[in-house]
Amino acid sequence: MNTFNNNLKNILPGFLFCLAIAIPSYFLGHIFPVVGGPVIAILIGMIITVFYKKRELTKSGITFTSKKILHWAVIFLGFGLNLGVIVETGKQSLPIIVSTIATSLIVAFFLHKILGTNGKIATMIGVGSSICGGSAIAATAPVIEAEDEEIAQAISIIFFFNVVAALIFPMLGNALHFDTTAGDAFGIFSGTAVNDTSSVTATASTWDTMHNLGTQTLDKAVTVKLTRTLAIIPITLVLAFLQTAKDEEEIEKQEALEGKEIKKVSILKLFPMFILYFILASVITTIATSQGVSPEVFEPMKFISKFFIILAMAAIGLSTDIVKLIKTGVKPLFMGFCCWISITGVSLLMQHLLHLW
Repeated sequence: MNTFNNNLKNILPGFLFCLAIAIPSYFLGHIFPVVGGPVIAILIGMIITVFYKKRELTKSGITFTSKKILHWAVIFLGFGLNLGVIVETGKQSLPIIVSTIATSLIVAFFLHKILGTNGKIATMIGVGSSICGGSAIAATAPVIEAEDEEIAQAISIIFFFNVVAALIFPMLGNALHFDTTAGDAFGIFSGTAVNDTSSVTATASTWDTMHNLGTQTLDKAVTVKLTRTLAIIPITLVLAFLQTAKDEEEIEKQEALEGKEIKKVSILKLFPMFILYFILASVITTIATSQGVSPEVFEPMKFISKFFIILAMAAIGLSTDIVKLIKTGVKPLFMGFCCWISITGVSLLMQHLLHLW
């Protein structure tokens, strides 16, 4: 009991500090949906940390929030995935989704090798660009054991191209003569070529408003985006197994260097179990809704997930050196640009080949 009270006492100041940033960031995210709450929280945190010097009091709580709360955010994210509905409604766009995801990951991998960029940042940019921006980075970062500054850099880059896409894609759609009498074509384009859900929503809604389509484009774009989100499951699983194998190898090497008896490390001990809980949550939602449970039952879990991501991003912002971030950001920014352009091009090409545009 005393240990619990001591841990709580150490964690609480930093947690409350993050909460004080997360609450206004959540509301500001609704006012500025193109930017979104997570990005606002990380920016506020980075600005505060420039002037905030007395860090010892809040250090434990900030670390707890950036790590453990992020795990819980990913678990609750699973309750927003109804696997059956998403697969059924996303069949039309599946070839485009697979192509854009593969393109982004391949581009990120080769640029990482060519430019010599940080491997973890490259992974998060590739995954964030191809799947669902901040949520994908939130799910991937703990799996690959990314540092807070690495997460902040990846999130910042994804955010930048989200805003650019939301601003120019409706004009690009007009220039490319997308169908203006129905929302399917531009909805698929928005859902596959824009990173984050908030920016997908903003881009699709702008097209609906421009061409008086009600919510046709928005409905299509969100469905495609949710289908795309499913890719978090196989990608995080693969990354988890790769990271586990790497950790196991490093432990055995360290024991050999220290002259200790090399013991076989338990994979279960090293494997990030929150990923399995995330998958379990999505399975629960899928089974429950197929048995007639209203999807609205899971709305509170989806809200908790979104807010926990904002809370974790506030902590990550507070742990990030903004000056260092700017100085080291040129190569990752170029990588993000290449991923974004590649995804956009492949999405348009695939739609053209499938006669959707």
